[in-house]
Amino acid sequence: MLSIIVPCLNEADGITDTLSALAPLRARGVEVIVADGGSRDGTVERAAPHVDAVISAPRGRAVQMNAGAARARGEILLFLHADTLLPDSADALIAEGLKRTRRGWGRFDVTIAGGHPLLHVVGQLMNLRSRLTGIATGDQAIFVTRSMFTAAGGYPEIALMEDVALSKRLKAYGPPLCLKHRLTTSGRRWEKNGVLRTIVRMWLLRLCYWLGIDPAKLAVRYDRT
Repeated sequence: MLSIIVPCLNEADGITDTLSALAPLRARGVEVIVADGGSRDGTVERAAPHVDAVISAPRGRAVQMNAGAARARGEILLFLHADTLLPDSADALIAEGLKRTRRGWGRFDVTIAGGHPLLHVVGQLMNLRSRLTGIATGDQAIFVTRSMFTAAGGYPEIALMEDVALSKRLKAYGPPLCLKHRLTTSGRRWEKNGVLRTIVRMWLLRLCYWLGIDPAKLAVRYDRT
């Protein structure tokens, strides 16, 4: 059984579209859980009719995803951003891929939706980088067996770069399954702040993280930009 955990914080504008797209998967037995971090815009009320459970957790994507994983019943966990749409056959693709490769975790290739022509290039580079490094980002919908997630200690509960930190933990058990089937994620943060500016900012944040700067300090910088 696959469980999809969606961490949310004030995502009322788009959460219905994301969750409605998961209806065919739910009809096939996939569990969907929203882990809310204290939304005040009606996210919870809009999400409730479309999921198996809505839980409350302290604010913080890593904390929320760990709480969702603890509530989930599936043998495979998938962590989905609230502005991301999975391929229609995501459940079968994951189950078949993990069985065929005998791996315990992985992610999808990504397409970034939006009007700016550079967004296609950003998505392509993100997919290539992930294949070369074995590091997945949250935009790529990380999935992992429950046993491996538990053995790795779950998401490190840090303020930023939790997806990179989890990938580093999971790589100790083997490389990720990189599915070529594409999910679609919103390019809103790139377009809002400028595509080139956002690219530079994200690379600088990632570099600072690898140099050992406290993720809490990086999160403050991220929120201010």
